[in-house]
Amino acid sequence: MYQDLTKGSITRGLLLFALPMVAGNLLQQLYNIADTLIVGQALGRNALAAVGSAFTLMTFLTSIFLGLSMGAGALFSIYLGRKDHLALRSAVAHAFVLIAAVTLVLNLAVYLLMDPILHFLQIPPELYASMREYLWIIFAGLPATFLYNFSASLLRSAGNSVAPLWFLGASALLNIGLDLLFVLVFHWGVAGAAVATVIAQYLSGVGLGLYVLLRCRELLPRRSELRFSGRILRELLDLSLLTCAQQSAMNFGILLVQRLVDSFGPVTMAAFAAAVKIDAFAYLPVQDFGNAFSTFVAQNYGAGQVERLREGVRKATAVSAAFSCLISAAVVVFARPLMRIFVQAGDTEVLAAGVLYLRVEGAFYVGIGCLFLLYGFYRAVKRPGMSVVLTVISLGTRVALAYALAGPVGEVGIWMAIPIGWFLADATGYGYYLRHRRALLGENE
Repeated sequence: MYQDLTKGSITRGLLLFALPMVAGNLLQQLYNIADTLIVGQALGRNALAAVGSAFTLMTFLTSIFLGLSMGAGALFSIYLGRKDHLALRSAVAHAFVLIAAVTLVLNLAVYLLMDPILHFLQIPPELYASMREYLWIIFAGLPATFLYNFSASLLRSAGNSVAPLWFLGASALLNIGLDLLFVLVFHWGVAGAAVATVIAQYLSGVGLGLYVLLRCRELLPRRSELRFSGRILRELLDLSLLTCAQQSAMNFGILLVQRLVDSFGPVTMAAFAAAVKIDAFAYLPVQDFGNAFSTFVAQNYGAGQVERLREGVRKATAVSAAFSCLISAAVVVFARPLMRIFVQAGDTEVLAAGVLYLRVEGAFYVGIGCLFLLYGFYRAVKRPGMSVVLTVISLGTRVALAYALAGPVGEVGIWMAIPIGWFLADATGYGYYLRHRRALLGENE
């Protein structure tokens, strides 16, 4: 049921642990992919632009409690590496209460501030009503997304990446079926796509939560253990808050880019909406490989396996870089057929803009692949502040260059800024690792 990553083949162990995560998150992407594909083909470019912009906003919002869950998961893995099960169960209780409270506050805030948020994003008047309707429904799924991500982080920290896959598979199939029913049969428009997604989110969130409650009692605190611990809360906050800041900063930067994209009008918005979905599928495997690597590092860091950590960094970088290059080649070659999945044949302007994005930005996925490894590594060795630094470099460069180049160069300047930010952050992250490797791996402790 659980996988010990402190022994055995490093590459084989990482790949076997990462594959269910990759499959699961590919299914999770089907939530919004199904919305985008069905809405784009059935309702046209304006509906596609509205749903695409809403996806960027939702990604930013969910990144807040996703970052908290990822930071908590790193702490869970460290405790498991140390075989400190009492501390693990206490940390689970503290993390659940903390992240649930943040989710509740966030959910209330987005409903109260919906119109100011839409004005900030510079949504064109012709899209405003559709996007507001979509968001009003989709925000109801935030608690379910929290419950799924928290439960999945707990299971993955213990080496179980398979159970989350099954629940995502069922919910993804349900989402697609309900999308077809609500949009094509009932003609509910973008509201139907939103309702389908929320129902599917509750299936995966509540289902996985019940699975943990019923099948993984050894990971959960007993009633006698439900007591406050300042030490564990401090450790949790040290990892979770900075990981949350890193995730939020990353997605806020993307939100600022979305705001700039929106200023170019529905054609560029629709192209960006479709191309970002292709991005999500293209580099999601290396993103999940980075998360799997984080669990590997945390377990071995907790167990004091220094040489295994050194070897793991080398092998993980090689695997991620090789896969990223293959995916880049495929995206560049098949950019137009990929865009045609989401865009109607007659929307030639949207197709051309999307193909340009994929051939400029998609050629350099190796940059984001290595960056995901660095995020996972620094989170697992209790240096989440370094992940924040890398995010600031990557996203700061992207946003600054995008706004600087958009005027003289047009939207292609936005696309060029993205890989430049990735590579600057990679150089910083690997340079810091090589200079401070002994301290980072606990060799001096």
